Amino acid sequence: MKIQTDDFRAKPDDKTRLKELPTRIDDVYKSKEHYLELLDKHIEELSELQALLYADNRHSLLLIFQAMDAAGKDGLIKHVMSGINPQGCRVSSFKQPSDEALAHDFLWRTTRRLPERGQIGIFNRSYYEEVLIVRVHPEILAARNLPGARPDKQSFWDGRYRSIVEFEAHLQRSGTKIVKIFLHLSKEEQRERFIARIDEPDKNWKFSEADLKEREYWEDYMKAYEQCIQATSTKHAPWFVVPADDKKNARLIVSKVILETLRDFTMEYPKTSEERARELESIRNRL
Repeated sequence: MKIQTDDFRAKPDDKTRLKELPTRIDDVYKSKEHYLELLDKHIEELSELQALLYADNRHSLLLIFQAMDAAGKDGLIKHVMSGINPQGCRVSSFKQPSDEALAHDFLWRTTRRLPERGQIGIFNRSYYEEVLIVRVHPEILAARNLPGARPDKQSFWDGRYRSIVEFEAHLQRSGTKIVKIFLHLSKEEQRERFIARIDEPDKNWKFSEADLKEREYWEDYMKAYEQCIQATSTKHAPWFVVPADDKKNARLIVSKVILETLRDFTMEYPKTSEERARELESIRNRL
């Protein structure tokens, strides 16, 4: 099966119904060996394009990963980005906000971690938590003492969606391309991965009672994700809903999405001026 990334793109203004979208698809690889071969090819090209991005120094790429617990975000980032030069890439993980972050607007703490030109930034969770976990648990918002905060009103969340869309449009105009990945995991697959974390001693550290508690809100999260994706997937900052029950499939799909995004950039290595060429030739002759 050939990877057609457009099959996973959430089109602007489309009604997103996660129950109708697959969490598992036919394998895009023929065997484990074929999977490793494809992934290696993707990683090699990603490395080449990242070097060009760095040298060109006009664009930046922000990758945002969102998912339910155990969907495989950490492993995907580790495998897909394994060939990237660490000097040109920074991963930021966002958990519970600090008191300092809570004293600012909801975009503040992530804005401070945006990639510079020539860089790739990766957000493992992001400002989208503020329209996901906060929407599922409105008591979080109630404790923040925000003026006019009405989590019971759709207009409040529409305002946050508008802030996000306008913020991402600003970043696009400033040279930062945003790609947003939702790893679409089934509830049954999450259950199996939780059990594996309990049964395998070296995975015990990954599981907590809080994970089980959040699982009770599964349907609420699915509704929150649907509304979020529908409201914020745009042409310049699209969401991709990637089937995540098979980790190998997900890694190949996501790496292809990243590759196609970087290929679309207009990039070139800086040209050497005649004066610089003469200088280099002089240096070469002295070596």
